[in-house]
Amino acid sequence: MRAKLLVLAVIILGLGTIAYSLTIGWPDKGSAAQAAAPKDDRGAERGAHDDEEDHGSHAEVATEHDAATTITGAAAEAAGIVVEEAGGATLRETIALTGRVTLNQNATAHVKGRFAGIVRAVTKGPGDPVEEGEVLARVESNDSLQVYPITSPIAGVVLVRNTNIGDVAGDTPLFTVSDVSTVWAEFHVFPRDVDRISVGQAVVISSFEGSHTGEAPITTLLPVAEASSQTVLARVTLPNPDGVWRAGMTVRGDAIVAEREVPVAVRSDAIQRLDGGTVVFVRTGERYTARPIRTGISDGVWTEVIAGLKAGESYVSEQSFRIKANIGKSEAAHEH
Repeated sequence: MRAKLLVLAVIILGLGTIAYSLTIGWPDKGSAAQAAAPKDDRGAERGAHDDEEDHGSHAEVATEHDAATTITGAAAEAAGIVVEEAGGATLRETIALTGRVTLNQNATAHVKGRFAGIVRAVTKGPGDPVEEGEVLARVESNDSLQVYPITSPIAGVVLVRNTNIGDVAGDTPLFTVSDVSTVWAEFHVFPRDVDRISVGQAVVISSFEGSHTGEAPITTLLPVAEASSQTVLARVTLPNPDGVWRAGMTVRGDAIVAEREVPVAVRSDAIQRLDGGTVVFVRTGERYTARPIRTGISDGVWTEVIAGLKAGESYVSEQSFRIKANIGKSEAAHEH
């Protein structure tokens, strides 16, 4: 009897525990997660608002560090930054030539003595300027024993002196005098280009290092080809008032074979590559902004702009690489 009562007590105790559990309930997973999440005064809405604020912050940074920079007027002037307005231009199609400067043989004299004799005096030497009729030397004639002057037939500069006192004047030129206010630039034209080159075409000429430039028409196109290279000689008479073109200099020439007008063009040196695109830098006040453009034909000096820039807009035409470098420094500083 006592055993039955003990079993009954155990059963009643178990039923009581189950009833208690059903009364207070077990915590569900949602409640646990909510309890674990950090809260502030805004409670459960904090996460959504934070996402919006973070996204807005990134957008603001991207705008502030767009491909642009600010440079004061004084700093821009000190850096040599030049701004021009975009506009129409004449683009030239050219053929590249290589040549050298020679003396203008139409303005060069090789001076000899009129009569054989002994050179008694020499008054001019290489580098000396002379006027037409000015005495270069004096010679005593072998026949008459009279001393006669040797004079310059042209005004120019003495380039060569082949005599000294006591020498014998004969058939060899004693002096070479040249008027170097004009010189020849002679170019060798390859067979593939000969049909596109003619007398009268303008040639833009530059020294090999690019420090001197000039432009003049072709005055002579020889009717024969040079045997070894099969090239044809094109000659340009080049003005040389300042004496910057010297005989023997290597020069480059761009023979102009066609010209084309375009409505919008910029200087080719203004164009830069930035983030994989082609840009120029547009100035607004002291703000310089990279403007993506689409380009057309170019002749090396000017480049056609098909899209991205309008006529009349101000862009950096010289020292644009400084703007690019300044933008790069700003972006690097921002990343750090």
